[in-house]
Amino acid sequence: MGSGEFCPRCGEPVEPRSEPRPGSPSGHRARLCDECYFAEFDLVDAPEERIVEICSKCGAVRRGEQWVDVGADDYTDVAIEETTDALGVHVEAEDVEWIVDPEQIDQNTIEMHCYFTGVLRDTVIEAEHDVRVRFNRTTCTRCSRIAGEYYASTVQVRAMDRTPTETERTRAAEIARERVDEREGDRNAFITEISESHDGVNVRLSTTQLGRTVATHIQRELGGTVTDSQTLVTEDEDGNEVYRVTYAVRLPPFPAGTIIEPDEEEPVLVHSAHNNLKGRRLTTGEQYEADAEDGIAPDARRLGDVTDARETTLVAVEDDHAVQVLDPDTYEAKTIPRPSYLDADADTVTVIKHRSGLHVLPTDAIRDQ
Repeated sequence: MGSGEFCPRCGEPVEPRSEPRPGSPSGHRARLCDECYFAEFDLVDAPEERIVEICSKCGAVRRGEQWVDVGADDYTDVAIEETTDALGVHVEAEDVEWIVDPEQIDQNTIEMHCYFTGVLRDTVIEAEHDVRVRFNRTTCTRCSRIAGEYYASTVQVRAMDRTPTETERTRAAEIARERVDEREGDRNAFITEISESHDGVNVRLSTTQLGRTVATHIQRELGGTVTDSQTLVTEDEDGNEVYRVTYAVRLPPFPAGTIIEPDEEEPVLVHSAHNNLKGRRLTTGEQYEADAEDGIAPDARRLGDVTDARETTLVAVEDDHAVQVLDPDTYEAKTIPRPSYLDADADTVTVIKHRSGLHVLPTDAIRDQ
């Protein structure tokens, strides 16, 4: 005996449905027979074409108003993700699954052959849909700025009463790169240019905050001071003034590894030039620290550097205060002060020869260079 219900479209009798579940069709569509219902049902709603903007220089993908680094060797995964975002699966379908078969049409086009299955009215249904993903190659904001040599800050690395050493120049550039690498994922952080002059190193950076960070880290590691100054360059579209900031890092006059002769004192090997200069007396091995008012630049004469050190023979230990070594130039035996760090059992020692004579250096000072 029939249910007394008929399909409003084809007139065929339909079986009564059990109590509908949330999300199940209701009203006119609930009374359709399976054949008519499936005839007007689309399992998937998807566009025929999807256009994706990618940066031809760095490979970033534009997502809305932002550029995103995807780190892809090819863009198949990007095409799959874009296709997934574009798909709309019918709310009435259950247990929907899909697979995709990408086909590379040309360098800028991938055809996504998509195959779907789902369950509706206890019936497994299938669907196929092709989405053509086209890649529009352009230039992202970051690469445009780099190409246009955009920068918001400059870090100038100089030194007091001298020029920075090659080691200091190299390390300053390394610190700048390290600070940018730490901000992986921040597309606003980049180095526009690193250049050298007779006076030192100049680093142009994309933001004032990044410039401040780089300058601070250089000062912390290499010593010295940091000052900043602003220069008005333009106004933005809202009429706000736009400034560039220069951070001047002034390295200390006597960096670590320098041998100096403070006024009326014995030679000192500098091992720190932060806040106030610190080092070691080469005559006794005692620690040295400049007066607070002298800071990182006490009145002193530069005698040399640990890179000038030379190895020579330890001839004899005379007493607690003196040893004999061979002069590395004349090979004469010279009596010189015995610092506390000297190894009395050693056959050779490392010495620095300067205008005030010969002095033995600590072995760790040579190893650290």
